[in-house]
Amino acid sequence: MILEDIGLPSDLLLWKAVTLTIISLAVGVLGGFVGLALGTVRLPAMLLLGMAAPVAGGTNILVSSLASLTGAIRHYREGRVNFRIVLIMGVPAFIGAFIGGFAADVAPENLLIFLAGLLVFWQGVEFVILYRNRRGNTSAHMFGADLEGQTGTFTPGRIGSEAGVGFGVGLLGGAVGLILGSIRLPALVRILRIDPRIAAGTNLFIGFFMGSLGWVGHATKGEVDYPLLVMMGAAAMIGSYLGARLTGRVSLNSLILTMGVVLLVVGALLVVRGIFN
Repeated sequence: MILEDIGLPSDLLLWKAVTLTIISLAVGVLGGFVGLALGTVRLPAMLLLGMAAPVAGGTNILVSSLASLTGAIRHYREGRVNFRIVLIMGVPAFIGAFIGGFAADVAPENLLIFLAGLLVFWQGVEFVILYRNRRGNTSAHMFGADLEGQTGTFTPGRIGSEAGVGFGVGLLGGAVGLILGSIRLPALVRILRIDPRIAAGTNLFIGFFMGSLGWVGHATKGEVDYPLLVMMGAAAMIGSYLGARLTGRVSLNSLILTMGVVLLVVGALLVVRGIFN
């Protein structure tokens, strides 16, 4: 049975749609714990269930944006969004994501799957490193521990570097279907030397709008499964809200290690699929 059999305009099998919705809910809860949209977990699930890479990317990137929405609003209200950084890194990221969304069907599907696999694998490495740094010291950070209270260093060279990173990450993210917050965040901290809390808030704000613009390119070419988008998007938002409320009731270190291992395995599977499919 496909979704169209129950009146929804999609040829996706019903059991696959239900499975992806459940996965999106679970990923939303996990993302609420760690403060990331975690599209790098949803996208591999969509690809491994046989969805075409452009459609999976177009659907996933807006789901990631919706999952980020609540966090972005909260950070904005609490003053952790630096609009100078939004201009420096965000605007190039928005442009790159918009172009990348249109270019998604230009690159070979295997290449997109391979790149997605590399990004997923790298995020797994980052989670494992974060677990190692936090083990026995729950206040430890993977990066930026020495920058608390810093408002940033905005030299011409650093601004140029940050803008370049923003455009490149936006271009790749728009094409692959990821908002790539895990790449932007360390770049913000390391290049502009800014308080990680401000970087996190600004990064989530950028990610929401970047994902929305990246989705436009996919949408204009029909590379979005709208019934699945509604199902996964609603589940992701509910999960993210529940995850944020449950923060502190479960061992965050154990959660981070588990996610790191899962991402390493999934990333490796996607890399192999991209090479040999």
